[in-house]
Amino acid sequence: MAKIAYKGQSEDYKESGNDISFALGLALLVLFLVMAAQFESFIHPAVIMVTVPLALLGGLLGLWVTGETFNLFSQIGLLMLIGIATKNGILLVEFINQVWDECVPFDEAIMRASGLRLRPVLMTTLSTLIGAVPLVLMNGPGSASRNVLGVVVLFGVSLATVFTLYLVPAVYRLIARNTRSPETIAREMRRLEEGA
Repeated sequence: MAKIAYKGQSEDYKESGNDISFALGLALLVLFLVMAAQFESFIHPAVIMVTVPLALLGGLLGLWVTGETFNLFSQIGLLMLIGIATKNGILLVEFINQVWDECVPFDEAIMRASGLRLRPVLMTTLSTLIGAVPLVLMNGPGSASRNVLGVVVLFGVSLATVFTLYLVPAVYRLIARNTRSPETIAREMRRLEEGA
């Protein structure tokens, strides 16, 4: 009976693949918990995290379209996408909360905040995409690793942005109707303290 053992470079690749999977899971957990503390809610971070699987899917789609390999550098690119994808979701959810705090009706707050945050979301996305283009087009020594990183970021950010603009407000409307922002809670506590 034959046994297969990993040695040399294949063993290193297998170990680094396991490490990056752990780092990916830990990054998602830490990000969720930090946002839960910031928003004082588990629902708002869940709305924001909806875009993460789409960003990761976009990165993997980019690898497939360009014929690049799934290696350590593409895994690092996927790890970067977690932070980049959530940035736009945070922009939207935070601003929806701010508009809603001004006693604007729920649906109107979502529409108004989405319209007002459209330009900042598109500008940050465009700057990220422009920054990734040199990585994709680079050639020469060491370019293979940078090309993969650029492809993952370029495709992942593009797909995540398109879905963020539509999906985050829709999911927020579905599951966050009975929540309030942390500022609302702080205002209510101040009002109760003044009344007492």
